[in-house]
Amino acid sequence: MRTTFFISITIFSLIFAAGCKKSTSPLNDQQMLFQVDYVNYAWGFQHNGFIIDGEGYILTYDNPGNWNFADANFVLTEGQVVENLQYCTKSGKVPVEELAKFSAFTESISLSKISALKNTGNDEGTLQFICYKTSGAGNYKGTLVRMEGDFTCENLNFHSRKVASWLREINTSLHSK
Repeated sequence: MRTTFFISITIFSLIFAAGCKKSTSPLNDQQMLFQVDYVNYAWGFQHNGFIIDGEGYILTYDNPGNWNFADANFVLTEGQVVENLQYCTKSGKVPVEELAKFSAFTESISLSKISALKNTGNDEGTLQFICYKTSGAGNYKGTLVRMEGDFTCENLNFHSRKVASWLREINTSLHSK
């Protein structure tokens, strides 16, 4: 009877310990999953926004001096991302479950088309919502989720509105502090 009890406790402990093992999700290794970036040249140069990394940290920036902007295809090298992160400040953290939920949408968003640009204002600047994934070449490939300001367009994927809304909520909460 004692032996059976001891074996049961041992098995339960091993199962419990295995379930508590730290996740080795590829998200944890990615230094940039999402970015909200605002640029305005109209009233003097303004550049601010935030990045969400693979651990869920919200990293804000405000008029960084030597920022590496993505190219026309939203590509940044890993070195450029590392340099940009030096200009950022930890300003919060997204819950792991929330990060996993919205990160799961990035693959399907990256396969979708973007609507045509629509001129919607003047001197408003550009606010971009972008999701990123790493490529085999050590680059970060971004996909536009939504753009607002002087011109507006959006990713036509069903999930893009959810991601843009979520990022907008984070942006609003950062500016209300």
